[in-house]
Amino acid sequence: MDAAAAPKNRPSRSQAPSSETLKRLKSHIGVLSTAALKYLDQQLPWYRSLAPNERAALGLIAQKGISTFVTWYEDPSSTPSWVVTDVFGAAPTELTRSISLQKALGLLRTIVEVVESQVPDIAAEHEQAALREAVLRYSREVAFAAADVYARAAETRGAWDSRLEAHVVDAVLHGEAHDSLSSRIAAIGWKSQKNIRILVGTTPSSNPATFVSALRRMAIRYSRDSLVGVLGDRSVLMLSDTKFEEADLSRLTRFFGPGPLVYSPLAPTVKEMHHAAATAVAGFSAARAWPQAPNPVSADDLWPERACNGDELARTALVEQVYLPLQQASNGLAETLSSYLALGHSLEGTARELFVHANTVRYRLKRVSEVTGWDPLVPRDAFVLQTALLFGRLHESNL
Repeated sequence: MDAAAAPKNRPSRSQAPSSETLKRLKSHIGVLSTAALKYLDQQLPWYRSLAPNERAALGLIAQKGISTFVTWYEDPSSTPSWVVTDVFGAAPTELTRSISLQKALGLLRTIVEVVESQVPDIAAEHEQAALREAVLRYSREVAFAAADVYARAAETRGAWDSRLEAHVVDAVLHGEAHDSLSSRIAAIGWKSQKNIRILVGTTPSSNPATFVSALRRMAIRYSRDSLVGVLGDRSVLMLSDTKFEEADLSRLTRFFGPGPLVYSPLAPTVKEMHHAAATAVAGFSAARAWPQAPNPVSADDLWPERACNGDELARTALVEQVYLPLQQASNGLAETLSSYLALGHSLEGTARELFVHANTVRYRLKRVSEVTGWDPLVPRDAFVLQTALLFGRLHESNL
């Protein structure tokens, strides 16, 4: 076939290396390796700061790269796909743990400079240009191989971190022992383990990985640490040492899918995380029973819906934080509240029922608000108070 008709994309070299050049190149492998390691130590400060075993791992890669170049230079028609295994197969884990990709490419650049500096001692003058070109081509393949190694290492770390986060979320939801949970949280890199808030919302239909990364980027602006767990159609966000008030949680709603976003009360420490998570999960399960609820909504604001949905934590909260304080207060607060609610929120009707002045009813209802934190003159608060009376009476009847 005529040379002009040869395919243009076929890799070729204008001049094959002479046997003498190959012989000298092979004999210089040791010299090149020694020179490269010496040059790394002199020119790269970060290389000198590495631990001895880390320098040894990188030195092994450098030596392997030089020896593999000689093999490739002898037969450049072979596919470059083996570069990843031959060069980086010696210590890919140590490489990605010890240095960044930028430093790895700097290391590669340094080795190339060393090899180029030795070209005059290895090849005859008429072969030096071809040898330098081969070094550049080979270094390009090794650079691509390095990028591939780092990309795969990052994917592996990402998948491992996701599994760790999923295990932590599961441990929190199932109430794992405090010591074990603390060690798990420390393993995922949490530096703060106080003032923890947990949010539960709908998982969006978009790519879960995209959702998780976007949510984490936003969350880290307002908390010291964050953790995201995707549990099917619902997702859990855990924040530690939060830097914003409850009202600011609305900034996170756009990352979740349609539906309620429920947040827990603050858990002072990891020990209380399970209780906070349980309230948030129960609130999410019951939130649809209150269509007019704000979004996001506190799990404590959903006590009535949670209690009716079978949540014992909500029933206990209604009894202990609302019903019992009313019973223990003076001036017949519980009786006045019960009559007021039963008579359609009528002040005059309640006054006639109890044979007191309407202003007395107003005073007692104000005291109800002060004792419980729920205002009977507000329709939603009145519903919470009525639910508390219901479950409080049931509680007393079961004693």
